[in-house]
Amino acid sequence: MTPRTPAVAGPDTTTLTLDERITGALVGAAVGDALGGPVEGWTPQQIAERHGGRVRGVVGPWHGDDWRTARPIAPYHKGDGHVTDDTLMTHALVRVYDTVRDHLDAYAVADHLVPDLMSRPRWIPELEAEALPLQRIFLAEKWIVTRLHYGHADPREAGSGNIVNCGAAMYMAPVGLVNAAHPRAAYAEALDVAGAHQSSYGREAAGVLAAAVAAACVPGATPSSVVDTCLALAKDGTRAAIEAVCEAASGHTDFESALAPLRAAVAPFDTVGPHYRDPSLGARRPSRLHAVEELPVALGMLLVAGGDYRHAVLGSVNYGRDCDSIATMSGAIAGALHGERAVPGEWAKTVADASRLDLHAPARTLAEVAREVFGRDTARRRAHESAFAALAGPR
Repeated sequence: MTPRTPAVAGPDTTTLTLDERITGALVGAAVGDALGGPVEGWTPQQIAERHGGRVRGVVGPWHGDDWRTARPIAPYHKGDGHVTDDTLMTHALVRVYDTVRDHLDAYAVADHLVPDLMSRPRWIPELEAEALPLQRIFLAEKWIVTRLHYGHADPREAGSGNIVNCGAAMYMAPVGLVNAAHPRAAYAEALDVAGAHQSSYGREAAGVLAAAVAAACVPGATPSSVVDTCLALAKDGTRAAIEAVCEAASGHTDFESALAPLRAAVAPFDTVGPHYRDPSLGARRPSRLHAVEELPVALGMLLVAGGDYRHAVLGSVNYGRDCDSIATMSGAIAGALHGERAVPGEWAKTVADASRLDLHAPARTLAEVAREVFGRDTARRRAHESAFAALAGPR
């Protein structure tokens, strides 16, 4: 695939440091999440009608001052720069890495992530209050607490039976960053971690998203090289969906013209159906033929934008449907490609201030952990090389 020319060129992708890429990915993901939150669930047409055109930055709640009561199942202040559960879960996973200081697996979810969600109150922007993260996360994320804490399920199998969605993929960027420039390792680790949360193509999406972020950290990476890496690792319907969406994206350099073609390309693989708030009877069930919608569209928007952060995220936001998660993913990948300087400073400041979050602290933590893990990996690899050489003997 031929990479598109960015509308605004980012920093040279060959010279960015690990710290710059990790900061770009985590800040970029949070900003994308906050921009997409207020228009989640709507169509591009409805979004344009509601906002008098395409969303170009931070906007207010869809229902204005009635945000508390308009949707009783989701009484959240989405908008005005507030991050959603995508960012809450991403930061929670960073805290697990901070505790473990090594690679994670499904047992780390049970031993560390679940207690963090259910026992430690934190500021929740959409609730405008301090509360347990468990009280904000969606039902598919509450599942891991139910299954692991109350059901005592084997962590490696706890995701089986949950609705199959992008719930695990939306917070897997830290796995890709700890495995920066090693997509295959990121894919494998994310599959293990996500086994506690998801099954089928929801789990697969988590692995491929982590691989995409890791691939974006490779010096000289491009949107096309990221997509090629995803296609090399992805399986079944997830691979087919990425291929179809990215093929459709290759004919566009502006998100406006790409909105309908990308939706048409992913529709055969999406079980939710045309009406996002009224899913089909086959929605979110395990399948080898289907895929979550969010990941392929995020990769498609990355191609359309030529890797430009602003363009990729705004395309993701204006796509509608589960656009906060789509923008979280495209924002993480574009941020890893081009670093924090690619994320508009005014957006980042607005989101940090409105959400009362230090968006840079998790990045500093994860950069330290990534270096420690690399050191451990190097020592383990050398020990294996030595042991294998002793076993194999001289050739």
